[in-house]
Amino acid sequence: MDIVINPPQGQWKGLCSRVVADDAAIEGRVRAILDRVRTGGDAALVEITREVEGREMPSGVEASNPFLVSSEQIAAAANEVGDAVKEAIAAAAANIRAFHSAQKPAPVEVETMPGVRCMRRSLPIERVGLYIPGGSAPLFSTLLMLAIPAKNAGCREIVLCTPAGRDGKVAPSVLYAASVCGVDTIYSLGGAQTIAAMAFGTETIAPVNKIFGPGNRYVTKAKQLVAATGVAIDMPAGPSEVMVMADDTADVRFVASDLLSQAEHGPDSQAILVCKSSDFAAKVQAEVDRQLALLPRRDIAQKALGNSRIVVMEDHNRAVAFANAYASEHLIIATRNPWDIAEKITAAGSVFIGHYSPESAGDYASGTNHTLPTMGLASAWSGIGLDSFMHSITYQELTREGLASLGKTITTMAEAEGLDAHAAAVRIRLER
Repeated sequence: MDIVINPPQGQWKGLCSRVVADDAAIEGRVRAILDRVRTGGDAALVEITREVEGREMPSGVEASNPFLVSSEQIAAAANEVGDAVKEAIAAAAANIRAFHSAQKPAPVEVETMPGVRCMRRSLPIERVGLYIPGGSAPLFSTLLMLAIPAKNAGCREIVLCTPAGRDGKVAPSVLYAASVCGVDTIYSLGGAQTIAAMAFGTETIAPVNKIFGPGNRYVTKAKQLVAATGVAIDMPAGPSEVMVMADDTADVRFVASDLLSQAEHGPDSQAILVCKSSDFAAKVQAEVDRQLALLPRRDIAQKALGNSRIVVMEDHNRAVAFANAYASEHLIIATRNPWDIAEKITAAGSVFIGHYSPESAGDYASGTNHTLPTMGLASAWSGIGLDSFMHSITYQELTREGLASLGKTITTMAEAEGLDAHAAAVRIRLER
């Protein structure tokens, strides 16, 4: 990791830059996949899955619905998950459920003036689609983060799509977590074609109102493209990232482990350390090298460290300003008085306070959601919460007296904008 000492503000933009993949090469392929599924339905899904994944349809499913995971498969998966993992899922689910249940928005009702009553009520999204990647690390924790608030919000139907392996089976831990969360329907389907199926629908997969979940560049690009057609998505997504702010009270081993826990996510992940001295920076760098050698995923982590850096900021206020400029997905504050800094943070996805609050806690089981804005979007976007699975409707009810009191205001504004029919809609009522 490069060490940069007291960089002037003119260099901050470069230091805050992320790894940005050139998606122009894949956009055409993704568009073609979306078009094939939109026009070809299930047959296109079967063909694309064979081409991309090199597998035939999963065994043991009904031919009439080739990707549907049966209840027998879900029940069998539970027997393949160890008791320790089941207990961990139960504990994490309880914390996630407790935190998100407390977020339910209250209805708002205000009489803005006599005879004019305005209301706002939040309702669950009817049908949501969750995408959980497969691969070397099936993210059953992400399923908990998405399905539990969806259930708490009252979504009528929760659909899960997740790829199967070459053996045609979905990861047992994902299927078990889905059963714990109350997912309604599961399809063994992955890739950009899955996003197309959830967005546009096929003969056997009904379209959803909103799509959630992480994925590779193809999945991410597919979500961006279907969003342009009017299908809601959770948020723009980029590689995962962490910033650690540390002073001389921080344990070098803790800091190094936090940086590496982020780096092992993927080769395009990024870990940033902001500290107060070059001596501390050098110690962390040495400890990162020591711990890196012990990691099974060290090749992945080492590539991510190439995108990462240590920034020495001797001035406290400049360190806080730099943290806000970076707008990290995860921000760990490992300092003497962490809340003093936390109260000055205006841009971060999720903040971890103190020496015993590793990012891993939020990733898995503290109760907060780990689906968070990346790429600096934390300055304007929020992470997933209960409200992500709801939408709000406003209402207004005017009595004749209320309209009479407000009528002059409405007609004056409408006429000033040249919208005479708007003004007439008021006058006709008041003249009756």
